[in-house]
Amino acid sequence: MRKEIAAKGRNTLQKRSRKFVAILLTLMPALCLHAQGTKAQPLDLGLTYQAQRALSVNSGQSFWLQGGNAELGADAWHGLGAAFSLSGSHTTMGSSSVPLSMVVWTAGPRYRWHNGHRLSLYAEALGGEANGFDSVFPASRGAQSEANSFAFRTGFGVDYRVRTHLALRLLDASYLRTGFSNATNNTQHIFQVGAGVVVRFH
Repeated sequence: MRKEIAAKGRNTLQKRSRKFVAILLTLMPALCLHAQGTKAQPLDLGLTYQAQRALSVNSGQSFWLQGGNAELGADAWHGLGAAFSLSGSHTTMGSSSVPLSMVVWTAGPRYRWHNGHRLSLYAEALGGEANGFDSVFPASRGAQSEANSFAFRTGFGVDYRVRTHLALRLLDASYLRTGFSNATNNTQHIFQVGAGVVVRFH
């Protein structure tokens, strides 16, 4: 049974990853043309480790998820631009020992202060989809091993440029809200914090 659940989880992850890649491939030509025309406003790819604190609303327990995030950003006009994010995480929930794996993709506007300086800050508000799998989700037809929900993510970060094409993401802090079924109000509040590196393309 667990092998079947794990197989479903891998298939779901592959489907979500392909969907995210398709979105990026659709948008990349326009982003690349923009980057070529405005060298002072490059694309950036951030790769971060994330620790996530999830507040469990139905049991009063909180638990940590661990994973990573890849985010592609583009500045369009005076610091205003867009970001596209894909993250994956895993945990065992509290004393119940129920596993949970989650993949989230989001996209939306981003604003960056002091773009071009050694130290810059950004804030963003992104919407998309969350997919949970290899877990237990209450449903009208009985418990299911996977579920989808709308995802909303908002946060801020600090980048420190060390070279022309390389920066350190000193802080990436955000709030993620999902709507997985949990037999109560079907809402999850997740606080994320991470750090990593940023590669910039001119």
